[in-house]
Amino acid sequence: GTPQGAGISPLLANIFLHYTLDLWVHQWRRRHARGRIVIVRYADDFVMGFEKKDDAQEMLLALKERLGEFGLALHEGKTRLIEFGRFAALSRQRRGERKPETFAFLGFIHYCGLTRDGRFIVKHKTEGKRLTRKLKALREGAWRHMHRSLATQHKWLAAVLRGHYGYYGRPHNYPALNGFYQQTRRIWFRCLRRRSQKSRRMSWLEFEIPTARFTLPVPHITRTWAQARI
Repeated sequence: GTPQGAGISPLLANIFLHYTLDLWVHQWRRRHARGRIVIVRYADDFVMGFEKKDDAQEMLLALKERLGEFGLALHEGKTRLIEFGRFAALSRQRRGERKPETFAFLGFIHYCGLTRDGRFIVKHKTEGKRLTRKLKALREGAWRHMHRSLATQHKWLAAVLRGHYGYYGRPHNYPALNGFYQQTRRIWFRCLRRRSQKSRRMSWLEFEIPTARFTLPVPHITRTWAQARI
């Protein structure tokens, strides 16, 4: 019953789901599981990993019943069982099947990959839907700053980019970071062209001259391998 998007919502979700979900999963794991079970939750979003397929199927049924007791339900469009991980990738490869499915969690698409020396690793890239929403919000903010000074526009855009890199700057996600950087430059260029009739004839070369003093932060990886794993 909390307002959508309100600051109190994730706080209450953490308190409520700690007893409704976290502690219950710990008890279920000790009493019924035949293999290892892990759960990662943030507010009302969570991902569970199972060593045994039977445990996953039984947990899904038990979880629906558990949440139903508290007037809650799983989002059918976001809830699914997938084969994922190092052993899943190997078994699917032996069967001649494609790579394991991917899943979205906290703004990232998580997928199975390999390091340069052939070892298995879980890789992350920015979720397409989240990136689209971020660019839309950036355009709307740029129009509001259209007639402000270049220094003010640069300060705001630089803060947006640093915040984006701080969250999405994970290993293997550089292409998505660079794409967001290039789109930010295009949005700024279009805004400057809309400032007046004279500015409409501005070319990319002319855009580089006034913005040479106000260089935007270039994309870079901000998370170490250890932080990315966490």
